[in-house]
Amino acid sequence: MTTFNKQLNVSWWALRIALGVMPILAGLDKYFNRLTEWGMYLSPYATKVVPVSTPTFMHIVGIVEIIAGLIVLSRWTKIGSYIVMAWLICIAINLVTTGMFYDIAVRDLELAVGAFVLAQLSAAREQYGRVAANESMVAVPNSTATR
Repeated sequence: MTTFNKQLNVSWWALRIALGVMPILAGLDKYFNRLTEWGMYLSPYATKVVPVSTPTFMHIVGIVEIIAGLIVLSRWTKIGSYIVMAWLICIAINLVTTGMFYDIAVRDLELAVGAFVLAQLSAAREQYGRVAANESMVAVPNSTATR
């Protein structure tokens, strides 16, 4: 197979857009708190360890999320997906240590699996792109030789 399966490609785009845009939106909201009051999700353990105020820490988190989303939407989708996956796992661990928000922690772990799938689809897509490029390079000399 020299072309990436159309259904897999549609799945890749859906995951790429969702896992790229949503961290950017959530990151921006760390500054505006329109979706929620983000500081309430920060573990008491984290507030003891983090050397800055909760709002400042959430602003830093927002910057990281925006950068991760941009990387997913860039040509480095696979790397960005692994970053988003690791980030979501860290968020889930933080949520579990609050003693609350277990449902959100589970959701974030499920999203982390989606980010892993996007990374794997990106790797397969890259591989098929290399195979197709190699096949076209091999096919060009053969087609010109018959003329």
